[in-house]
Amino acid sequence: MAGNTEPLSPRAKLAVTAGKAAAAVSRAAGRGSGSVIGGKVALRLDPDLLGALAQHLDVVLVSATNGKTTTTRLIAEALRASGPVVSNALGANMPAGITSALAGGSDAKYGVIEVDEKYLAGVARDVTPKVIALLNLSRDQLDRAAETRMLAEKWREGLQGSKAVIVANCDDPLIVWSASSSQNVVWVAAGQEWKDDAWSCPSCGGVMQRPGDDWFCGECGFRRPTPSWVLSGDHVLDPHGSAWPIHLQLPGRANKANAATSAAVAAVFGVPPQVALERMYQVQAVAGRYDVVSFLGRELRLLLAKNPAGWLETFSLIDPPPTPVILSVNARGADGTDTSWLWDVDYPRLAGHPIFVIGDRKLDLAVRLEVAGLDFRVCETLDEAVQLAPPGQIELIANYTAFQDVRRRVGN
Repeated sequence: MAGNTEPLSPRAKLAVTAGKAAAAVSRAAGRGSGSVIGGKVALRLDPDLLGALAQHLDVVLVSATNGKTTTTRLIAEALRASGPVVSNALGANMPAGITSALAGGSDAKYGVIEVDEKYLAGVARDVTPKVIALLNLSRDQLDRAAETRMLAEKWREGLQGSKAVIVANCDDPLIVWSASSSQNVVWVAAGQEWKDDAWSCPSCGGVMQRPGDDWFCGECGFRRPTPSWVLSGDHVLDPHGSAWPIHLQLPGRANKANAATSAAVAAVFGVPPQVALERMYQVQAVAGRYDVVSFLGRELRLLLAKNPAGWLETFSLIDPPPTPVILSVNARGADGTDTSWLWDVDYPRLAGHPIFVIGDRKLDLAVRLEVAGLDFRVCETLDEAVQLAPPGQIELIANYTAFQDVRRRVGN
């Protein structure tokens, strides 16, 4: 529990040392940051290490289908106003990556941890969080993740009896269903652009009614709770009704929603909204997302979109036509190998943009764009797409491993 500063056991110390050594070897071999392999080695030597590393921290867990990496970063920035923070800022969000992150935080006061949806209940059991932030649930990695209603049920069961304060988005019925088994919930009206996973009631299966911003089930009475924090345009309204301006360098409505949730989390720890939101302005990019880079004499803005909900939010923040757009889609293990989700994305919104298609699954994407009636060109490489694109800054939208491929190629 936070405040308990018992020293690590000899076994835990050995596990941390071995994990750091494995990570260093992995980095030296050019295999990435080494955080995952380091954490796996450490947990193999001491399966209880995660709890031991978290015992002196006030822990925040952040989970969602979309926005968890950015929200984790914003919360960490806000909490630094009142003490040092350790965080898995690069998105290694399964137990091994989380263990590696916490192993570097012996002097921290707070642990702000992004958690993969499948592992939330288990990690919450291990680290006894003070706050859990739940943003949204939608279809993603169809071959790996459970159907969204099943995932919500797992969260609901796993969080039942938790002493954590749950900061949850009241505009997503699946999130409300997940959180409403908990004793202490702070509801945030963060909005929900993508609604296609929430037309049936998670409680009874009935049809959800959605008048305006409200929602309710006409059959069982399950309904949107009253929020205490509200995203309203460029402001967040706190529980007292005071409006605080949101000034971010990160673009788009979705990031204002992430900031509103982050302000609600920071308030649990006594950080005032004004202080929290001012600190969030420092965040310019998150693990390369939203960065503008120069490549082959052109400016490229790098945007990550991994599923239909993420693509919808991304389309809302790109510059209008005739801005050129490069789309890149892979289907490797980390992306999910099933690309049927492409048919749920509202690609007709790209009408008027010159479109260039790259990535491992460029032909799957090309078929989808053909059916949408869009003009596009398939290219073999990023270099070819950039050289063919008409003048102006290029918007580049990619899913997870395709985004990492692009970052490596442009040296970001």
